[in-house]
Amino acid sequence: MQITDDLSKLLEILPEPIQNRLAQHPNKNTLVEVVMDLGRRPEARFPGKAEYLSDIPVSQNDLNECITKVGDFGGDNRAGIERTLHRISAIRNRRGDIIGLTCRVGRAIYGTIGMIRDLVESGKSILMLGRPGVGKTTALREIARVLADELEKRVVIIDTSNEIAGDGDVPHPAIGRARRMQVARPEFQHQVMIEAVENHMPEVIVIDEIGTELEALAARTIAERGVQLVGTAHGNRLENLIKNPTLSDLIGGIQSVTLGDEEARRRGSQKSVLERKAPPTFDIAVEMLERQRWVVHEHVAETIDSLLRGRQPNPQVRTISEMGKVTITHELSSETADQAAQSRPARSPFSQFGGLDNLLDDRTTPAQGRSKGRGWRSSGQMRPLPAQLQPSEHQQFERLLDESLQNTFSAGEAAIDLGEETGQDEFGEPRREHNSSGEEILSVYPYGVSRHQLEQVIRTLNLPIILTKDIDNADAVLALRSHVKNHSKLRHIAKARQVPIHTIKASTIPQIAHGLRRMLDIDDPIIPDANDINLFVRSSSDDEIEALEEARLAVEQIVIPKGQPVELLPRSADVRRMQHELVEHYHLKSRSFGEEPNRRLRIYPA
Repeated sequence: MQITDDLSKLLEILPEPIQNRLAQHPNKNTLVEVVMDLGRRPEARFPGKAEYLSDIPVSQNDLNECITKVGDFGGDNRAGIERTLHRISAIRNRRGDIIGLTCRVGRAIYGTIGMIRDLVESGKSILMLGRPGVGKTTALREIARVLADELEKRVVIIDTSNEIAGDGDVPHPAIGRARRMQVARPEFQHQVMIEAVENHMPEVIVIDEIGTELEALAARTIAERGVQLVGTAHGNRLENLIKNPTLSDLIGGIQSVTLGDEEARRRGSQKSVLERKAPPTFDIAVEMLERQRWVVHEHVAETIDSLLRGRQPNPQVRTISEMGKVTITHELSSETADQAAQSRPARSPFSQFGGLDNLLDDRTTPAQGRSKGRGWRSSGQMRPLPAQLQPSEHQQFERLLDESLQNTFSAGEAAIDLGEETGQDEFGEPRREHNSSGEEILSVYPYGVSRHQLEQVIRTLNLPIILTKDIDNADAVLALRSHVKNHSKLRHIAKARQVPIHTIKASTIPQIAHGLRRMLDIDDPIIPDANDINLFVRSSSDDEIEALEEARLAVEQIVIPKGQPVELLPRSADVRRMQHELVEHYHLKSRSFGEEPNRRLRIYPA
């Protein structure tokens, strides 16, 4: 890499004692910025540390001396030095007087985009994200030069604060043949963006710091006209843009959608969900976590869809060594996904059941890794089933299934037991996976059960269970009893695949916990332990914890030992719902009484 910083020109604007100190400093080549605040000692900041440059506080005369040597301060309180990339930012008091300066070193680093050069050359729009100081503007400057000089494209830079191409009318050589349009005031940036497209026929537009809704809308308009966009936005990760209503349009916009009953049941989610409402403005997103470590989302649309469905994406992580070698890895292990893709048959085994593929939604649990697949289910090499099941097997299955659906259990769950050990490998041995400690792992396919609550129970109770999106790879099915009754295809598939179905009465945390424990042959405790209590906490607020502790003490000290009903203190509806679930965990009943805001819980003995 070649670095050009014109550091001497920045030092010239500083007071003489500070100039002399920095000129002799051994780390001056890594200087990030110089901070001068009225009445405080001047400070130099280097990567990871800072040190004072003088014992004498900064005076107003020192500030005025610096101000006279730089250009005019714009509406964003930034100024520059002619033909350099340095940025001087001002802090003003309530009267508008400058009482502090941040003199930031601007460097042109040639070769800084080696990690993503293939993405730049692809012609797709790229969004750069990262915290201040990580090098977003430096990367933009180098991208503009590469596109203009090496790829010979028509590049226009929208330089709002003259930070990309430097101060003055003549742009810095670091941008190569790219053209620069200055912005008179920051609030006019979106207008200049549109003007650049309409007047100057660019193939690429480079924008720094997209921060308003109008600028996000202008970026979408430019992208829809077929112009490649390269820009930065306020935010450290893509998740920040999802939560930012002003900038969410950059990644397609977020809207609330109401699902139909069948679709909500298929997804195992609520009826109101968040979805992306349009294609993203930027095709590729780069999260600049560190100067030498960038996370790349090559398909922003897929990443946003995954995040909205509660799944973690599996992006590329690109690093560069001191020798300039680029290494590409993945942020999350893709072993599970790769194995599933290799083992899954080209044609779904469920297509013979009239499109039941729709039943299997694309849900995964990235946080829970699965050990290397083996056996006839994970390899996709299933033994052929007999041409026709014996009548006794038909009758046994139907009898056990009907009994399990009709019986009422205290915990509200039923299990369809197929008799013999199910899920065998090609050698006839029971198929089970193990984790690193040798403990068996159960693969469960959920149907009609809240996936969020399932993952919460599995994580809190530390159960050896993983969730699968493919019933063909499942050891068992966990479903709502009412859904199994009305879904004969699921029953036929479970029978054909010899997968037991465990049903629960309702998709609540106590019911799910009982069902998973029963599935693992774990005793269901009468009194929950500390982990079980954590199941019911939503946000760990003091009010929630206090209310759950109140309900626990009432049950354990009065209702169970003395057989007396107890009335709790008034709580909000959400907190009362948690208390109901906790009481149900003890196999007790509770009801709410009174009018808001004095509505409260009453717990009854068994």
